[in-house]
Amino acid sequence: MFNILIADPLSEDGIRPLREAENMNIVVDTGLEPGELMEKIGKFDALLVRSQTKVTREIIEQASNLKIIARAGVGVDNIDLEAATENGIIVVNAPNGNTNSAAEHTMAMIMSLSRNIPQAYLSLKNQKWDRKKYVGVEVKNKTLGIVGLGRIGAEVAYRAKGQRMNIMAYDPFLTKEKADNMGIGYGTLDEVLQAADFITIHTPLLKDTKHMINADAFDKMKDGVQIVNCARGGIIDEDALYNAIVSGKVAGAAMDVFEEEPFTDHRLLELPEVIATPHLGASTFEAQETVAVDVSHDVVGFLNGDPVKNPVNLPSLPKEILNTIEPYFNLSEKLGEFLIGRTEEVAEEINISYAGDLYDVEVAPLTRNAVKGFLKRHLGDHVNDVNALYLAERKGISIHENKTASTKGFTNLMSVEVVTKSGKRSVSGTLLNGLGARIVKVDGYNVDVTPKGHIVVINHKDIPGVIGKMGSLLAKHEINIATMQVDRSDVGGKAIMMLTVDRHLDEKELDTLKELEEINEVTAIDL
Repeated sequence: MFNILIADPLSEDGIRPLREAENMNIVVDTGLEPGELMEKIGKFDALLVRSQTKVTREIIEQASNLKIIARAGVGVDNIDLEAATENGIIVVNAPNGNTNSAAEHTMAMIMSLSRNIPQAYLSLKNQKWDRKKYVGVEVKNKTLGIVGLGRIGAEVAYRAKGQRMNIMAYDPFLTKEKADNMGIGYGTLDEVLQAADFITIHTPLLKDTKHMINADAFDKMKDGVQIVNCARGGIIDEDALYNAIVSGKVAGAAMDVFEEEPFTDHRLLELPEVIATPHLGASTFEAQETVAVDVSHDVVGFLNGDPVKNPVNLPSLPKEILNTIEPYFNLSEKLGEFLIGRTEEVAEEINISYAGDLYDVEVAPLTRNAVKGFLKRHLGDHVNDVNALYLAERKGISIHENKTASTKGFTNLMSVEVVTKSGKRSVSGTLLNGLGARIVKVDGYNVDVTPKGHIVVINHKDIPGVIGKMGSLLAKHEINIATMQVDRSDVGGKAIMMLTVDRHLDEKELDTLKELEEINEVTAIDL
């Protein structure tokens, strides 16, 4: 008999799989203070929570019998994943449970925006009958630009097609072939912004997506465009949106999420062109029930010996294997991060190879970690050590792993290669005794760079004066060079320069470097 603690409110229908299992003793005890939870957790085999309960390291270390923690929702930021992993506790969530709810809410916002429904309702509540003021527009034959075509973005596309809208989407993992198979248009971010009558956002909030929709982005849009954000606050620069509405560039905006919540005192809400809801995208009875059902099934299955469907932390490994590969975890992730920084096209394959000391050990966790590093620039916290291969497969990326006993001059060597439609990119790394992780090859060139901090990779012609010009330009922008590595294919041919610098280079600074005629390519990568 397994003891199950439900520490946050979950619907009875949602926990029915637990109720129906013969070997589950269920205790519902919500609203516990941290100290109370620490006192009680020791006798439980499973813990189910939503977002209210914080499952801290202190609580986990008192959970002597705990085998699984289930989060009835998407995020797991209220659970200490590192502590759970260290204590051999698997953590699961429900990443798909709110997809339909969020997609429906997006469509409701689009329709409400196009027909001024909230504004007309408020007018009528104020005893005004003003039909002319609230004339709307049809969505039929309008172009809907979807920024981010993951689970929710794809569901919105299917629904919008039913409204006979023309769909044009941008996603870093979307290819023209995939778009054609879905019957939608494909474009770069700028092309989508320029073509759309309505724009809906469905990306995670990351370093690269924060204020993605800013003043420059609004300048690229059609006059009279309408904006919807049911994804994450902070993707849209709210002050820039305000200015774009006041200027007439944006005809209307529908917002469900905001940079700071609760969002009740902002000048955006004073504009009649803005409609807003208090983060209701996943707030349906069905969604709340679905996420509870999903994690309840995972708990029942796991406790009875079956694999879980939605794990979010690293599976436990035998200690001797973990001790062998643990020093390579940081290197493997950094190689993936470095490679996505060098890859502008959509990846079709990722090939990972191991040589030397890594030939005879279990390297699957390192492969997952490298793929996670590659994906997380665009997927953020949605990707982890466990689901990385699954998400890569969903994005149409094939993963191949191989080993060789050949050391290639190194005691150990891990190489990651990405294949795109027009070519390949690769990076190799090693661990050096006493010196730690090193990047030792980039696209076949020999280098020696520590994989951390701010790195600038420059492909250039092997002619005199290039290094001096680069140094002068960086000095002009007050950018200090910490280290420099240079290698070439042949005398007077192609060459590579890798710099570590003291700060991040912005786009304008990179453009200045690219203007040199000797330079073929410049990439700034922050690790």
